Amino acid sequence: MPRFDPLSRALGAGAALLGAVAAAVYWSAGLSLSHYDAKAHLVVARRILDSLTPSWEQIGAIWLPLPHVLNALPVQIDWMYQTGASAILISIVSFAVTVASLSALVMRVTGSPWGAGLAAAIFAANPNVLYLQSTPMTEPLLFALSSLVVLHLAEWALSVAVPVRRAVGWTVVAACLTRYEAWPIVGVAMALAAWVKWRRGTPLAQVVASTARLACYPAGAVLFFMGMSFASIGEWFVAGGFYVPDPQLQGQPIMVFEAILEGVADLGGPRLVLAAGVATAVLLVAALTSKTHPAALVMPLALLASAALPFYAFISGHPFRIRYEVPLILGCAACIGASVGLARRAAPGIAVILFVAIVVQARPFDRQAPMIVEAQLDRQNGIGRQTVTACLRQSYDGTTVMASMGALAHYMQELSLAGFHLADFLHEGSGPTWQAAYATGPVAFTGWVLIEEAAEGGDMLHQKATAWPAFLRGYERVCEGGNVALYRRIARTSS
Repeated sequence: MPRFDPLSRALGAGAALLGAVAAAVYWSAGLSLSHYDAKAHLVVARRILDSLTPSWEQIGAIWLPLPHVLNALPVQIDWMYQTGASAILISIVSFAVTVASLSALVMRVTGSPWGAGLAAAIFAANPNVLYLQSTPMTEPLLFALSSLVVLHLAEWALSVAVPVRRAVGWTVVAACLTRYEAWPIVGVAMALAAWVKWRRGTPLAQVVASTARLACYPAGAVLFFMGMSFASIGEWFVAGGFYVPDPQLQGQPIMVFEAILEGVADLGGPRLVLAAGVATAVLLVAALTSKTHPAALVMPLALLASAALPFYAFISGHPFRIRYEVPLILGCAACIGASVGLARRAAPGIAVILFVAIVVQARPFDRQAPMIVEAQLDRQNGIGRQTVTACLRQSYDGTTVMASMGALAHYMQELSLAGFHLADFLHEGSGPTWQAAYATGPVAFTGWVLIEEAAEGGDMLHQKATAWPAFLRGYERVCEGGNVALYRRIARTSS
């Protein structure tokens, strides 16, 4: 582990307390599992053992595996699965680690406690960050591991040691197996750290050799994931097919860039974006031209590389999601704190003024924060699905229910409150049985079919039934609600 100064340890402890309070607030408000992906992450972790075909292949091939592996055993306990408590605990711990790492990073490159405190405060006070760390979402673990990676590499760049410690490599592996945003962060952080190391006098050949050895870790992690994906679904990497392309931003790089900036402004306020832009310029100029400031001032910039994911996603046609911009709050906070740390004697006054100016536009626990609003987009549908739940529970005969996990994983988690287990469902992870039911019709395999008929143009079962009406031959539609339709197999009568 990297070295944490007393201030960073104290801020991390305070963040743990703040995170616990925030989690309690959102839990009591019924918002912990509002986001459909929060429930879906619990399902992916649970299905590794609770499934018609339990195996490591249930980890899947779209989401990276580490968050689900960490939570795989706790969520086998029904209460943990139904409430998300174990995953929320992971998020709170991750939040505390992030705050401590953010502070330590700024302290390491500037030596300013005011800059370190400002960076930690801007990040920790953001209402969208506070909400995410109160849920089973995977962003908090990304924040923790990516900030640890940048801190590790900053310490290596500033040290006299040439070899990179193995702990750095394994932290990189963990980050690269958590969320895709970590991939560009790791790449940029490694490049910047190598440049800083060379700038500080280490021979270029030694820097290149050490960096090349370190690069084996993320390369190995990516290859491992691709191999697991191929073994699971027969594809090396899934880049599309799980959303309906949105032409509004597709293929429009300038519009995508503007949309990302607007997203960050919505999340943290226009002053955050302005301050981060100025801070980025200050850090670059100071690191490149000043002999009185260390080259390591560029290290916080690596956290801004998370912008690569929403840029790629939106330009490829992925619908806009405000959540994809939240990781940029971490990078903005790091850059602002580091730049203020350069002010030395003026740092306290600047830090206080900046924090107040930013937090006024993004107040902690604001129920209208964009992330909280986005998380509740499915709430009305959830109320409508209660009709389907009551219908299924009343008539359920113990036979298997076919449903697309890609579209209805969140509903499968909701159905656990009605007594259903994931082993009751035939889904994409069920292997040959799913493939046969999808290809020839499910009547010989399942007694029930659940179909999402609206979101993303309807799920794959809806599209199949639309293109081939005979797909649902032998079933009758019994109820619907919240865009979900329930079909029951028609009982055969003897003549």
